[in-house]
Amino acid sequence: MASRESYSYEREGSATAVAEQPLPYTADKKKPVLVTGAAGLVGIHTCRELTKNGWKVRALIRDPARAAMALGQLPVEFRVGDARDATTLRGSLSGCGAVVHLAAIAIERKGQTYREANTAMTERLISAARAESVQRVIFMSQNGADSASPHAFLRSKGVAQDSVKTSGLAWTVLRPSVIFGPEDQFVNVLARLIRLSPKIFPLPGGGKARFQPIAVDDVARVVRLSLEKKDTVQQSYDLGGAVPLTLRQMTERILTAMGATRRLVSVPIALLRPLVGLAQRIIPNPPVTPGLLDLLALDNTVANNALTEQFKIVPIPFAGDELQYLRRITARSALKSLFEQK
Repeated sequence: MASRESYSYEREGSATAVAEQPLPYTADKKKPVLVTGAAGLVGIHTCRELTKNGWKVRALIRDPARAAMALGQLPVEFRVGDARDATTLRGSLSGCGAVVHLAAIAIERKGQTYREANTAMTERLISAARAESVQRVIFMSQNGADSASPHAFLRSKGVAQDSVKTSGLAWTVLRPSVIFGPEDQFVNVLARLIRLSPKIFPLPGGGKARFQPIAVDDVARVVRLSLEKKDTVQQSYDLGGAVPLTLRQMTERILTAMGATRRLVSVPIALLRPLVGLAQRIIPNPPVTPGLLDLLALDNTVANNALTEQFKIVPIPFAGDELQYLRRITARSALKSLFEQK
Protein backbone atom coordinates (compact mmCIF):
# COMPACT_ATOMS: atom_id res chain seq x y z
CA MET A 1 0.00 0.00 0.00
CA ALA A 2 1.35 3.42 -0.91
CA SER A 3 2.02 5.71 2.00
CA ARG A 4 0.01 8.88 2.42
CA GLU A 5 3.19 10.84 1.75
CA SER A 6 3.73 9.15 -1.62
CA TYR A 7 0.13 9.89 -2.51
CA SER A 8 0.34 13.57 -1.67
CA TYR A 9 1.04 16.32 -4.15
CA GLU A 10 1.81 20.03 -4.16
CA ARG A 11 -1.32 22.04 -3.59
CA GLU A 12 -2.14 24.76 -6.06
CA GLY A 13 -3.10 28.14 -4.63
CA SER A 14 -4.10 28.84 -1.05
CA ALA A 15 -6.76 26.17 -0.70
CA THR A 16 -6.46 26.08 3.08
CA ALA A 17 -6.54 29.83 3.63
CA VAL A 18 -9.45 31.28 5.58
CA ALA A 19 -11.84 33.34 3.51
CA GLU A 20 -11.47 37.06 4.16
CA GLN A 21 -15.16 37.81 3.66
CA PRO A 22 -18.08 36.32 5.62
CA LEU A 23 -19.28 33.12 3.96
CA PRO A 24 -22.64 33.27 2.18
CA TYR A 25 -25.17 30.82 3.56
CA THR A 26 -27.06 30.29 0.33
CA ALA A 27 -26.04 30.61 -3.31
CA ASP A 28 -27.17 33.61 -5.33
CA LYS A 29 -29.92 32.34 -7.60
CA LYS A 30 -29.38 35.27 -9.96
CA LYS A 31 -25.94 33.90 -10.89
CA PRO A 32 -25.18 30.66 -12.75
CA VAL A 33 -24.25 27.47 -10.93
CA LEU A 34 -21.32 25.69 -12.59
CA VAL A 35 -21.79 21.92 -12.76
CA THR A 36 -18.65 19.91 -13.51
CA GLY A 37 -19.17 16.43 -14.94
CA ALA A 38 -22.51 17.72 -16.24
CA ALA A 39 -22.89 15.01 -18.89
CA GLY A 40 -22.40 12.18 -16.37
CA LEU A 41 -25.01 10.27 -14.39
CA VAL A 42 -25.46 12.70 -11.50
CA GLY A 43 -24.68 15.70 -13.70
CA ILE A 44 -27.56 15.10 -16.11
CA HIS A 45 -30.11 14.74 -13.33
CA THR A 46 -28.65 17.62 -11.31
CA CYS A 47 -28.88 19.97 -14.31
CA ARG A 48 -32.47 18.85 -14.82
CA GLU A 49 -33.37 19.35 -11.16
CA LEU A 50 -31.75 22.78 -10.94
CA THR A 51 -33.20 24.21 -14.15
CA LYS A 52 -36.64 22.85 -13.27
CA ASN A 53 -36.49 24.86 -10.05
CA GLY A 54 -35.38 28.15 -11.53
CA TRP A 55 -31.60 27.92 -11.24
CA LYS A 56 -29.31 29.14 -13.99
CA VAL A 57 -26.95 26.31 -14.90
CA ARG A 58 -23.59 26.44 -16.64
CA ALA A 59 -22.46 22.95 -17.66
CA LEU A 60 -18.77 22.16 -18.01
CA ILE A 61 -18.47 19.38 -20.57
CA ARG A 62 -15.73 17.80 -22.70
CA ASP A 63 -17.75 16.26 -25.53
CA PRO A 64 -20.26 18.70 -27.10
CA ALA A 65 -22.01 15.95 -29.11
CA ARG A 66 -22.53 13.77 -26.05
CA ALA A 67 -23.65 16.78 -24.01
CA ALA A 68 -26.15 17.78 -26.67
CA MET A 69 -27.69 14.31 -26.51
CA ALA A 70 -27.83 14.33 -22.71
CA LEU A 71 -28.62 17.98 -21.95
CA GLY A 72 -29.77 19.54 -25.21
CA GLN A 73 -33.40 19.75 -24.08
CA LEU A 74 -32.47 21.77 -20.99
CA PRO A 75 -31.88 25.55 -20.76
CA VAL A 76 -28.22 25.22 -19.79
CA GLU A 77 -25.15 27.18 -20.89
CA PHE A 78 -22.36 24.94 -22.20
CA ARG A 79 -18.69 25.52 -21.49
CA VAL A 80 -16.45 23.07 -23.36
CA GLY A 81 -13.17 22.08 -21.71
CA ASP A 82 -11.34 19.74 -19.38
CA ALA A 83 -12.17 20.15 -15.69
CA ARG A 84 -8.56 19.18 -14.91
CA ASP A 85 -7.30 22.37 -16.59
CA ALA A 86 -6.87 25.37 -14.29
CA THR A 87 -7.49 27.94 -17.04
CA THR A 88 -10.69 26.18 -18.11
CA LEU A 89 -11.91 26.13 -14.52
CA ARG A 90 -11.31 29.84 -13.96
CA GLY A 91 -13.03 30.79 -17.20
CA SER A 92 -15.99 28.52 -16.46
CA LEU A 93 -16.38 29.85 -12.91
CA SER A 94 -16.27 33.50 -13.92
CA GLY A 95 -19.52 35.18 -12.89
CA CYS A 96 -20.89 32.10 -11.11
CA GLY A 97 -22.48 32.12 -7.69
CA ALA A 98 -21.76 28.48 -6.85
CA VAL A 99 -20.19 25.30 -8.18
CA VAL A 100 -21.38 21.69 -7.96
CA HIS A 101 -18.29 19.52 -8.40
CA LEU A 102 -19.28 16.11 -9.75
CA ALA A 103 -16.45 15.32 -12.19
CA ALA A 104 -14.47 12.24 -11.10
CA ILE A 105 -13.50 8.77 -12.26
CA ALA A 106 -14.22 5.36 -10.70
CA ILE A 107 -11.86 3.40 -12.98
CA GLU A 108 -8.34 4.47 -13.88
CA ARG A 109 -7.47 4.40 -17.58
CA LYS A 110 -4.58 5.57 -19.72
CA GLY A 111 -4.11 9.26 -19.04
CA GLN A 112 -6.66 9.25 -16.20
CA THR A 113 -5.43 8.51 -12.69
CA TYR A 114 -7.28 8.88 -9.40
CA ARG A 115 -4.64 11.29 -8.21
CA GLU A 116 -5.10 13.59 -11.19
CA ALA A 117 -8.83 13.24 -11.94
CA ASN A 118 -10.22 13.00 -8.40
CA THR A 119 -7.74 14.75 -6.14
CA ALA A 120 -5.61 17.29 -8.02
CA MET A 121 -8.61 18.42 -10.07
CA THR A 122 -10.49 19.24 -6.86
CA GLU A 123 -7.53 21.29 -5.63
CA ARG A 124 -7.51 23.24 -8.90
CA LEU A 125 -11.23 23.82 -8.59
CA ILE A 126 -10.80 25.23 -5.09
CA SER A 127 -8.06 27.58 -6.25
CA ALA A 128 -10.12 28.69 -9.26
CA ALA A 129 -13.22 29.26 -7.11
CA ARG A 130 -11.26 31.44 -4.71
CA ALA A 131 -9.70 33.38 -7.58
CA GLU A 132 -13.15 34.04 -9.09
CA SER A 133 -14.77 34.80 -5.70
CA VAL A 134 -17.10 31.81 -5.93
CA GLN A 135 -17.60 30.90 -2.30
CA ARG A 136 -20.32 28.23 -2.44
CA VAL A 137 -19.26 24.68 -3.39
CA ILE A 138 -21.13 21.36 -3.31
CA PHE A 139 -18.71 18.45 -3.53
CA MET A 140 -19.76 14.93 -4.48
CA SER A 141 -17.65 12.53 -2.45
CA GLN A 142 -18.32 8.86 -1.76
CA ASN A 143 -19.55 6.83 1.19
CA GLY A 144 -16.44 5.36 2.79
CA ALA A 145 -14.07 7.98 1.34
CA ASP A 146 -11.10 8.48 3.65
CA SER A 147 -7.66 9.97 3.04
CA ALA A 148 -6.19 7.05 5.02
CA SER A 149 -8.07 4.32 3.13
CA PRO A 150 -5.96 1.47 1.73
CA HIS A 151 -8.20 1.53 -1.36
CA ALA A 152 -6.94 3.93 -4.03
CA PHE A 153 -10.35 5.14 -5.18
CA LEU A 154 -11.68 5.84 -1.68
CA ARG A 155 -8.35 7.42 -0.72
CA SER A 156 -8.44 9.80 -3.69
CA LYS A 157 -11.95 10.94 -2.83
CA GLY A 158 -11.01 11.22 0.84
CA VAL A 159 -8.05 13.49 0.13
CA ALA A 160 -10.28 15.59 -2.13
CA GLN A 161 -13.02 15.98 0.47
CA ASP A 162 -10.44 16.97 3.09
CA SER A 163 -9.23 19.69 0.72
CA VAL A 164 -12.77 20.98 0.31
CA LYS A 165 -13.37 21.03 4.06
CA THR A 166 -10.18 23.05 4.71
CA SER A 167 -10.65 25.38 1.72
CA GLY A 168 -12.20 28.30 3.58
CA LEU A 169 -15.15 28.13 1.18
CA ALA A 170 -18.81 27.62 2.06
CA TRP A 171 -18.80 23.89 1.38
CA THR A 172 -21.20 20.97 1.57
CA VAL A 173 -19.90 17.42 1.11
CA LEU A 174 -22.25 14.66 -0.07
CA ARG A 175 -21.27 11.03 0.53
CA PRO A 176 -23.71 8.67 -1.25
CA SER A 177 -23.71 4.90 -1.31
CA VAL A 178 -23.99 3.34 -4.78
CA ILE A 179 -26.14 5.49 -7.09
CA PHE A 180 -28.56 3.90 -9.54
CA GLY A 181 -30.32 5.32 -12.57
CA PRO A 182 -30.54 4.91 -16.36
CA GLU A 183 -26.95 6.01 -16.96
CA ASP A 184 -25.30 4.50 -13.87
CA GLN A 185 -22.07 2.51 -14.04
CA PHE A 186 -22.81 -0.03 -11.32
CA VAL A 187 -26.28 -1.50 -11.75
CA ASN A 188 -26.06 -1.23 -15.53
CA VAL A 189 -22.71 -3.02 -15.44
CA LEU A 190 -24.23 -5.87 -13.44
CA ALA A 191 -27.10 -6.08 -15.91
CA ARG A 192 -24.71 -6.17 -18.89
CA LEU A 193 -22.71 -8.97 -17.29
CA ILE A 194 -25.93 -10.87 -16.68
CA ARG A 195 -26.85 -10.54 -20.37
CA LEU A 196 -23.42 -11.86 -21.35
CA SER A 197 -23.52 -14.77 -18.92
CA PRO A 198 -25.02 -18.19 -19.68
CA LYS A 199 -27.35 -19.79 -17.15
CA ILE A 200 -24.96 -19.16 -14.27
CA PHE A 201 -23.94 -15.80 -12.81
CA PRO A 202 -20.97 -15.60 -10.40
CA LEU A 203 -21.35 -13.54 -7.25
CA PRO A 204 -18.06 -12.23 -5.79
CA GLY A 205 -17.73 -13.42 -2.21
CA GLY A 206 -21.19 -14.92 -2.37
CA GLY A 207 -22.76 -11.49 -2.83
CA LYS A 208 -22.56 -10.76 0.88
CA ALA A 209 -21.32 -7.19 0.46
CA ARG A 210 -23.97 -4.72 1.66
CA PHE A 211 -25.01 -1.58 -0.21
CA GLN A 212 -27.70 1.03 0.23
CA PRO A 213 -28.53 1.98 -3.37
CA ILE A 214 -29.84 5.51 -3.79
CA ALA A 215 -31.69 6.81 -6.84
CA VAL A 216 -29.92 9.49 -8.86
CA ASP A 217 -33.02 11.71 -8.77
CA ASP A 218 -32.87 11.67 -4.97
CA VAL A 219 -29.21 12.67 -5.07
CA ALA A 220 -30.02 15.52 -7.48
CA ARG A 221 -32.70 16.79 -5.10
CA VAL A 222 -30.17 16.80 -2.27
CA VAL A 223 -27.79 18.86 -4.41
CA ARG A 224 -30.49 21.46 -5.04
CA LEU A 225 -31.61 21.58 -1.41
CA SER A 226 -27.98 21.95 -0.33
CA LEU A 227 -27.77 25.11 -2.44
CA GLU A 228 -31.06 26.43 -1.08
CA LYS A 229 -30.80 25.60 2.64
CA LYS A 230 -28.43 27.76 4.68
CA ASP A 231 -27.96 25.10 7.38
CA THR A 232 -26.17 22.80 4.91
CA VAL A 233 -23.06 25.01 4.83
CA GLN A 234 -19.99 23.37 6.39
CA GLN A 235 -21.82 20.04 6.65
CA SER A 236 -21.05 16.54 5.38
CA TYR A 237 -23.95 14.20 4.65
CA ASP A 238 -24.03 10.42 4.22
CA LEU A 239 -26.75 9.42 1.77
CA GLY A 240 -28.42 6.08 1.15
CA GLY A 241 -31.58 4.55 -0.22
CA ALA A 242 -34.52 3.06 1.63
CA VAL A 243 -32.92 -0.16 2.89
CA PRO A 244 -29.53 -1.90 2.91
CA LEU A 245 -29.27 -4.74 0.39
CA THR A 246 -26.63 -7.38 -0.16
CA LEU A 247 -25.15 -7.74 -3.62
CA ARG A 248 -27.13 -10.98 -3.94
CA GLN A 249 -30.39 -9.20 -3.10
CA MET A 250 -29.58 -6.44 -5.58
CA THR A 251 -28.79 -9.00 -8.27
CA GLU A 252 -32.07 -10.81 -7.63
CA ARG A 253 -34.00 -7.56 -8.07
CA ILE A 254 -32.03 -6.77 -11.24
CA LEU A 255 -32.89 -10.22 -12.65
CA THR A 256 -36.57 -9.65 -11.89
CA ALA A 257 -36.55 -6.24 -13.55
CA MET A 258 -34.83 -7.69 -16.63
CA GLY A 259 -37.15 -10.66 -16.83
CA ALA A 260 -34.07 -12.91 -16.74
CA THR A 261 -33.22 -16.09 -14.87
CA ARG A 262 -29.75 -17.08 -13.69
CA ARG A 263 -28.38 -19.44 -11.08
CA LEU A 264 -26.35 -17.33 -8.67
CA VAL A 265 -23.09 -19.03 -7.71
CA SER A 266 -20.68 -17.87 -5.02
CA VAL A 267 -17.10 -17.32 -6.20
CA PRO A 268 -14.26 -16.21 -3.88
CA ILE A 269 -12.94 -12.76 -4.72
CA ALA A 270 -9.40 -14.18 -4.68
CA LEU A 271 -10.30 -16.46 -7.60
CA LEU A 272 -11.88 -13.63 -9.58
CA ARG A 273 -9.00 -11.18 -9.13
CA PRO A 274 -6.62 -12.67 -11.75
CA LEU A 275 -9.47 -12.96 -14.28
CA VAL A 276 -10.46 -9.36 -13.69
CA GLY A 277 -6.82 -8.30 -14.00
CA LEU A 278 -6.53 -10.09 -17.33
CA ALA A 279 -9.72 -8.47 -18.60
CA GLN A 280 -8.39 -5.08 -17.59
CA ARG A 281 -5.33 -5.61 -19.80
CA ILE A 282 -7.13 -6.80 -22.92
CA ILE A 283 -10.53 -5.05 -22.86
CA PRO A 284 -10.62 -1.32 -23.67
CA ASN A 285 -13.50 -0.65 -21.28
CA PRO A 286 -13.41 -3.32 -18.55
CA PRO A 287 -16.58 -3.53 -16.44
CA VAL A 288 -14.58 -3.89 -13.23
CA THR A 289 -10.98 -3.63 -12.04
CA PRO A 290 -9.12 -5.51 -9.28
CA GLY A 291 -9.32 -2.39 -7.10
CA LEU A 292 -13.08 -2.06 -7.48
CA LEU A 293 -13.48 -5.80 -6.97
CA ASP A 294 -11.83 -5.42 -3.57
CA LEU A 295 -14.43 -2.78 -2.64
CA LEU A 296 -17.08 -5.49 -2.82
CA ALA A 297 -15.73 -6.79 0.47
CA LEU A 298 -16.53 -3.48 2.18
CA ASP A 299 -19.79 -2.42 3.80
CA ASN A 300 -21.33 0.43 1.78
CA THR A 301 -24.31 1.33 3.93
CA VAL A 302 -24.97 4.48 5.95
CA ALA A 303 -25.70 4.56 9.67
CA ASN A 304 -27.28 8.02 9.69
CA ASN A 305 -29.11 8.59 6.43
CA ALA A 306 -29.27 12.32 5.77
CA LEU A 307 -31.59 11.72 2.81
CA THR A 308 -34.45 10.98 5.18
CA GLU A 309 -33.24 12.55 8.43
CA GLN A 310 -32.01 15.97 7.25
CA PHE A 311 -33.54 16.41 3.79
CA LYS A 312 -36.86 14.64 4.55
CA ILE A 313 -36.90 12.84 1.20
CA VAL A 314 -38.80 9.56 0.85
CA PRO A 315 -36.30 7.33 -1.01
CA ILE A 316 -37.12 5.95 -4.45
CA PRO A 317 -37.03 2.13 -4.02
CA PHE A 318 -34.49 -0.11 -5.70
CA ALA A 319 -37.07 -2.38 -7.29
CA GLY A 320 -39.83 -2.83 -9.81
CA ASP A 321 -40.69 0.05 -12.10
CA GLU A 322 -37.62 2.03 -11.04
CA LEU A 323 -35.35 -0.57 -12.69
CA GLN A 324 -37.28 -1.04 -15.93
CA TYR A 325 -34.55 0.79 -17.86
CA LEU A 326 -32.47 -2.40 -17.54
CA ARG A 327 -34.77 -4.24 -19.95
CA ARG A 328 -33.33 -2.32 -22.89
CA ILE A 329 -29.90 -3.92 -22.37
CA THR A 330 -29.23 -6.61 -24.96
CA ALA A 331 -26.34 -9.04 -25.27
CA ARG A 332 -25.16 -7.09 -28.32
CA SER A 333 -25.18 -3.72 -26.55
CA ALA A 334 -23.51 -5.28 -23.51
CA LEU A 335 -20.70 -6.69 -25.65
CA LYS A 336 -20.29 -3.40 -27.51
CA SER A 337 -19.92 -1.51 -24.21
CA LEU A 338 -16.76 -3.49 -23.39
CA PHE A 339 -14.95 -2.10 -26.42
CA GLU A 340 -16.09 1.52 -26.30
CA GLN A 341 -13.25 3.98 -25.86
CA LYS A 342 -13.85 6.32 -22.95
